[in-house]
Amino acid sequence: MTDKIVVLVTAGNLRESRKIARRLVESRLAACVNITQPIRSIYRWKGKVANDREFLLFIKTTRKLFEEVKTAVMRNHSYTTPEIISLPIIDGSPDYLQWIEESVKNSDE
Repeated sequence: MTDKIVVLVTAGNLRESRKIARRLVESRLAACVNITQPIRSIYRWKGKVANDREFLLFIKTTRKLFEEVKTAVMRNHSYTTPEIISLPIIDGSPDYLQWIEESVKNSDE
């Protein structure tokens, strides 16, 4: 098990996705954010089934930065209840995991 995580966030449009991604990387809360092509999200919201086009962000960061990532996403997101899910990176390429570590801010900053 590593201390690295992938955070999943959905957004309603590409502009908002890019804004969130750029802010996270510029502030060194994320090493990298991948944004998918539009996906189809079918979910229950306020008692009804919704069927929406969204963009999915894959945010690579560390477990210690998750709360800051979550706060930054909430501050820059238009949804009332945005999806912000953290998944552990159990293992990976040592060079890539080291790159993540070097690309995000450390707890001393």
